[in-house]
Amino acid sequence: MNKDINLLSEENVKKYVLPYYDLQNANLSRIKFKNTDKQRAVYKVDCEDKSYCLKKVYFDESNLLFVYSAVEWLYRNNIKVPRILPTIKRSRFVNYENMLFILTPWILGEKCNYDNINDVNSAILNLSQMHNFTKKFVPILGSNDRKNFEAIHLSFEKHFQQLLKCSNLAFDYRDKFSNLFLENFNINCMLAEISVKVSQTINYNRLHSSLCHLDYVNKNIIFDNDKNIWTIDFDKCSIAYCSHDISYFLRRFLKRTNTNWNINYTINCLNLYEKTFSLNLDDYKYIISYLSFPQKFWKISRDYYNNISKCNHNSFFYLLKKASNNTETQLKFIIEFGKYVEKKFNTSLI
Repeated sequence: MNKDINLLSEENVKKYVLPYYDLQNANLSRIKFKNTDKQRAVYKVDCEDKSYCLKKVYFDESNLLFVYSAVEWLYRNNIKVPRILPTIKRSRFVNYENMLFILTPWILGEKCNYDNINDVNSAILNLSQMHNFTKKFVPILGSNDRKNFEAIHLSFEKHFQQLLKCSNLAFDYRDKFSNLFLENFNINCMLAEISVKVSQTINYNRLHSSLCHLDYVNKNIIFDNDKNIWTIDFDKCSIAYCSHDISYFLRRFLKRTNTNWNINYTINCLNLYEKTFSLNLDDYKYIISYLSFPQKFWKISRDYYNNISKCNHNSFFYLLKKASNNTETQLKFIIEFGKYVEKKFNTSLI
């Protein structure tokens, strides 16, 4: 791995990768590097009046073909995405020391501002158009068959059992973290139970699917100087349930202090989405169960008790305290959202 780090130095990348794009005289600076199992690096390349994004991806050629297919499909349906640029030999990637690199235009602009309702509205409309245009998406021959149709009720059932196990451990340890956990357990348990019960009623055969971004958050939603919306970073994209993309976007938006599980913002977003792409009861059940599960509370607690002998107890205490700040608001939101969906579809959720 140390060898790979050296290979990814600015000097080596400029010397051995940029010539494939006839950019050997360009300025190159590394702006991001993650040396994990999914090792990746991002460089900015400046050449005269143009800028590019050079990325070392963490997946193989068949997965890269899928990502390339996704980007091209969206581009040809007038969704603004940075296309993967060809090398001077017309290849769409460079293989340097068994590492794959791709080059795209650098999109200048500002990331989606969750405090700007116009940005949020544009983002959800863009997502609905992406889903609508890719309902019949077919990747290029040779691509990895990326599909992500997880039965979420199984995950929530498993996580709920882990929460119950954590409560038993909290009673045993009775340290500062455990006392805080127990103070907030009942309300988080209610949220988890709602999530499990609603998700157990989902008919997965009725869920809408399409090409999904799977990381559709503000850092990957860019507004250029002309206020055009661009979607970037399709590394995680897959054919999946549309409701997952919607839920992921909404949770990141709603859990913030400034938006704090605002039911009106949520309904407005979903109404805008449905102007392009209609959702059914099962899609809404997926969204409710996803938004209801106390993700942070579960994850912090699980990690704490799994590493209690070696973790920083104070750090975990403050993480849990922060995660518990808006739980009552979240529960109130879920109850209101559930009533809205029951009225919309004239049914009972549980």
